[in-house]
Amino acid sequence: MWADTLLRAEQQHLLRLLVWAGLSIVVATALAATLAAKRVHSSLLRHFGLQTVAWGVVIAAIATTNLRGARLRDVAGAARLERLVWMNVGLDVGYVGIGAALAVAAWLLARRMSVVGAGVGIVVQGLALLILELQFAAIVSR
Repeated sequence: MWADTLLRAEQQHLLRLLVWAGLSIVVATALAATLAAKRVHSSLLRHFGLQTVAWGVVIAAIATTNLRGARLRDVAGAARLERLVWMNVGLDVGYVGIGAALAVAAWLLARRMSVVGAGVGIVVQGLALLILELQFAAIVSR
């Protein structure tokens, strides 16, 4: 793969991450506003929203920093990027597993809806990141 093609693919991936982060922040804000407007108290939705906004902010910060630092890569740099992408895929699978375990354990052991909501929020973010990273991995690993 040519260095400029890899750079464009990396930039597009980072822009997709920024779109996901923005969407996460907007959805969490809309959820919070809806709960407040209707004066509904839902621990599950509140903690789901907190996870969603927190992940959105962190993803936006990481993607913005990486987008600013994106540059043409030589073969060694491309290999490092590929390893980083596959490491992120592994982390994303871990996020899904941790979120699912958290939600299931909270439900089965204590019926703690706040922890269930947080766990579901982690699962949603992990799955979205997994999909985005796998799409980028398919391009980088050619």
